[in-house]
Amino acid sequence: MEKTEVQGSDQGSDQSWRITHLGRLLGHALRRFDERVLTLMASNVNVPLALSNLAARDQVGAAHIHITRHLAVGGSRLTELADSAGMSKQAMGDLVSQCEAWGLVTREADPHDKRARQVVFTASGLLWLEAFRHAVAQAEDEFRQAVGQDVATVVALGLEAYAGA
Repeated sequence: MEKTEVQGSDQGSDQSWRITHLGRLLGHALRRFDERVLTLMASNVNVPLALSNLAARDQVGAAHIHITRHLAVGGSRLTELADSAGMSKQAMGDLVSQCEAWGLVTREADPHDKRARQVVFTASGLLWLEAFRHAVAQAEDEFRQAVGQDVATVVALGLEAYAGA
């Protein structure tokens, strides 16, 4: 039986591209950034103690940050929130239920459509959001310090252009 070889592929060839390609680097950078933001939030004295404890014990993860990033301050419907975060409605619903149990968000009647529900931040959730804003600003400052202002500016502009493409 003859071995078929994928064109351009060679078992002995350099496979480093699998580790160093842009998508993988972006993924690692995003995880590192989100972990730093959560660490900063866990130590923020303005974050309600129960939420701070959850973050400190790694109970709050990157998925929970999706709600913090994407939920409009005035509230969002679950479908809007899921679309904005790039998640399924079911997965976002599970996440919202967990955040609701923690006191970050609540579900209320939509003021524009009484049949629909909106996810809104609670008072504790708004404190969490403010801590998120400060943590993101600090993590961005740390990034600029680590790579230099010029590189940070080029990275931000490049990512902005790529994301908008």
